Amino acid sequence: MLSPPASGACMKMKPFSKAQLYLQKHNVATLATSEGRFPWSAAIFYASDGHILYFLSSPTSRHALNLNQNPQVAVTIQEDYSDWLEIKGVQIEGVASEISGTEEQRARMLYGQKFPVIGKLAQAPAAIVKALAKVRWYKIVPQKMYFIDNSFGLGNRDEIELPISEYGR
Repeated sequence: MLSPPASGACMKMKPFSKAQLYLQKHNVATLATSEGRFPWSAAIFYASDGHILYFLSSPTSRHALNLNQNPQVAVTIQEDYSDWLEIKGVQIEGVASEISGTEEQRARMLYGQKFPVIGKLAQAPAAIVKALAKVRWYKIVPQKMYFIDNSFGLGNRDEIELPISEYGR
């Protein structure tokens, strides 16, 4: 069954605002990395600050090892739609890097706001506290970003004009 064209407040929003809202409302992204001829993708939980994404991972995970060889990444964020005309999402090509210091503290704060179990480690289960002691923090700075919204027609994709920020781009 085909859906009717988009209407209401979402139609009036600019693509950048739509993308930011979408990033805020979702939790999991698919991160694609490569260390040469062999691409890899992994689901990651993320927190966003504008268009920049922050995530944590084991430094021995395949995607983290790939980032050591090649920081170029692709990211998608979308729901599991069954109606093609309902598909919405964000596509990113960018650069990922490990972070530390004040930038890591900011990432931890944003992540803790989005995922309270991380923000309240004193109350977290022991297994989570133990796992978090072994992770590294990373950021993804988009070089290109697109917002997909098939409610405006199949294949509707708007390129997002990215602002320059103190954390990249």
